[in-house]
Amino acid sequence: MMDQSTDRSAEWVTHGADLAARFQQDGVVVVRGVLDDAQLAQLAEAVDENLAEPGPWANDYTPTDGTGRFFGDYVNWERIDGYRQAALHGPLPELARTLLGETPRFFHEHILVKERDTHEITPWHHDEPYYCIDGAANVSLWVSLDPVPRAAGVEFIVGSHRWGRRFVPRKFVDHVSYVSDARGFELVPDIDSERDRHEIVSFAIEPGDVIAFHYRTLHSAPGTAGRMPTRRRAISFRYLGSDARFATRPWLHSPPYDPIDPGQPLDDERFPLVTA
Repeated sequence: MMDQSTDRSAEWVTHGADLAARFQQDGVVVVRGVLDDAQLAQLAEAVDENLAEPGPWANDYTPTDGTGRFFGDYVNWERIDGYRQAALHGPLPELARTLLGETPRFFHEHILVKERDTHEITPWHHDEPYYCIDGAANVSLWVSLDPVPRAAGVEFIVGSHRWGRRFVPRKFVDHVSYVSDARGFELVPDIDSERDRHEIVSFAIEPGDVIAFHYRTLHSAPGTAGRMPTRRRAISFRYLGSDARFATRPWLHSPPYDPIDPGQPLDDERFPLVTA
């Protein structure tokens, strides 16, 4: 496990070509100092609003007899202004444009909050098979509102987005695969039993930093219990390139948008082009 904490700084705008090349090669990069205090405060307010009034697709992944809380929700940007402003204006879409090399299309935001003393692990997975889209040009921008030590950080397998493999999604509540078999997909291997075969990285994160990763980059995350003294409020802002097309899956895709016209571009008001 490696910490690439010195890889990038707030000067990412002036080193965009190098950053984009590394993102394409590794499938994950950390970018320091992207958001300022005012932007973080706006997102913190948005998270509070979201927790107080969850959306229709919200989930609690912690069992009733567990400690802490693992909460997830997504696609609330149209009703929560803090998410909308961050997604469509300012440094996040600019960073997405830099990494993709083209005008990004916003897909959705996804909040994952692990309160203090949460034991639930986010299982090894990659995101694309959950989604109703296919496309090679994409990026998730993972923002934490709390300091995250490396021991509590998300782990990524470097280069796994280039394996040419797609894995069946797993449920966060019990880590069970959605299906046991599906054409074009395979079950996620037992990564923890073969860690020495992979280059696995994690990052110590401060508020304002961003982890950018590809939808096919395998990743996992531990709970907060015994690893950090505070909760971990994280929001992923997900963007797409012009090659994105609607797709169907052998399971209920996420987000469960309806209707979907497979093979068609996402020329839809639900997925705005970020041109400003």
